[in-house]
Amino acid sequence: MTQHFEASFRGTGLRATQFTVLSTLAQTGPMPISRLATFLGMERTTLTRNLAPLERRGLVKIAAEDTDARIRRASITDAGEHAARQSLPAWRKAQASVPRVLKQFGLSDMPTQIVL
Repeated sequence: MTQHFEASFRGTGLRATQFTVLSTLAQTGPMPISRLATFLGMERTTLTRNLAPLERRGLVKIAAEDTDARIRRASITDAGEHAARQSLPAWRKAQASVPRVLKQFGLSDMPTQIVL
């Protein structure tokens, strides 16, 4: 399934995992990295590796919490929101074709709704 989504995102400038991070932050607002990792079902170190290229491109901002400098908070930038919006059709296309992909692997009885 990952390959299917990655193929759908080719040409968007984002990987499927990056889109997931951006779209989550767009919906939830700023969030401590540890909490975001839990929310996404990822290890914190994996999320940190995924956030690094997004931060370099100016799509997310990572800053220390005002109340506790040890806690780092991720937030989406205007450029990140734009990138996520531009990539939404790729996600929708991939999502719509999930039943076909599952059927190719004999998994047509599996649930096909993935909620972000």
